[in-house]
Amino acid sequence: MKRLLFAFIGLFYAIGTFAQKEDFNNCAAAFLDQKMIVDDYSPEGKCVVSSGAHGTLTVRPVTINAGEAPVPGEKIKFKVALRGSGDRALMLLSEKTYNEVDIQDILKQCQKGDRIVLLTLEREWALPHHEILIE
Repeated sequence: MKRLLFAFIGLFYAIGTFAQKEDFNNCAAAFLDQKMIVDDYSPEGKCVVSSGAHGTLTVRPVTINAGEAPVPGEKIKFKVALRGSGDRALMLLSEKTYNEVDIQDILKQCQKGDRIVLLTLEREWALPHHEILIE
């Protein structure tokens, strides 16, 4: 009986180990229309949009090759939060999950100095530049 119990425990452990995905192993970026928002996809990169920006905001996988424009992939689902410039409080914009959103719908609820915060829903996506400053 003990052997059978240990066999089941071992089986469940093995299944759990192989079934897990590595977290944050795919690169993603925010795009306004087809242009990546971050100015440099590196730790020093900055994400900034003007308060009068227009276009469709998306989060997409990104392929970057030296000397070439970033290549966006298919849209990734995301949520939007806002971080206030004064108190730095973080507030979920809505319960909606987006594939894309008109940036004007977000900017209507913001002030200069606030930040748009993008939240992916799947742990596989690394989104290092998830905060967008509004100028």
